[in-house]
Amino acid sequence: MTQFDGFPTRMEFTPVPNLFINSLLAEITDVAELKLSLHVFRILFYKKGALRFVTYNELAGDVSLMTGIGERGKKPAETLRSALSAAVQRGTILHLPAEKNGAVEDIYFLNNKANREAVVKIKSGEIRLPDIVSKPVPEIVTEKQPNIFVLYEENIGLLTPMIAEELRDAERTYPETWIKDAVKEAVNAGKRNWRYISAILERWATEGRSDGTHLRDFKKADPDKFIKGKYGHIVKR
Repeated sequence: MTQFDGFPTRMEFTPVPNLFINSLLAEITDVAELKLSLHVFRILFYKKGALRFVTYNELAGDVSLMTGIGERGKKPAETLRSALSAAVQRGTILHLPAEKNGAVEDIYFLNNKANREAVVKIKSGEIRLPDIVSKPVPEIVTEKQPNIFVLYEENIGLLTPMIAEELRDAERTYPETWIKDAVKEAVNAGKRNWRYISAILERWATEGRSDGTHLRDFKKADPDKFIKGKYGHIVKR
C-alpha cells in the first residue's frame, strides 16, 4: 500500500448524511457497496435542479469509482451491478428503470421522502423525466482556487447539508464573485455565519454594490439566471 501524502490546504468536501454514518455504515460489510454509496453522494451533490438522479452509465463511466470497486476475478461492471443491487436493497438509494428512445436506462435517486414521492409520480406519468443525458462525472481536483463551498468551510464553519443547499441556491442567484466577496466581508466584520452573508447579498441585490455594479449587469448572458432560485423575488426583469 502506497503511503498517502496527506490532504492539501484547499480541497472540496462532499456532504454525507449523518444517518448514513450513524446507522447504515455499521451494517455495510461489502466494500464495493460502501464505495458506491459514497460516490453516489458525491455525484448527486454536484447535480442541479429539484429532481436529482444519477444514471448507470454515469456511474460506469466514473473512472475513480470503477477503479476503486475492482475485484480480482470479477469484471468492474459485474461488481457495480452487485453493489447497486445491495444499496437498493438496503434502502440507501432508489432504482427506477427509465425508457428513452427505445432503450432502458437505469437511474438512481437518494432514498428520501421527496424522491420516493417523485418516483411514484414518474411511474404514474404525473411527472415526466427530463431528457436523460449521461454526462462525464466531474473529476476530483485537489489543488485549485476554492469554490464557494470550500471558501465557506475554510472561513465560516462546518458545511452542513442545509448550508450546502443555501449555497447552491445563492450560486444560482448571484455571481460567484459576489458570494466570495460577501464571505470575506463577513469575516472582516467578525460575523461568521450564513445569515449575515445572505443579508449582504440581498442588500447588494436591491441597492447595488459600492462599485456601482448591479445584478442586471450580469443578466446579459442569461436573462433568467438571477431570477431563479430562492432569492428570485429580489430581482425584477
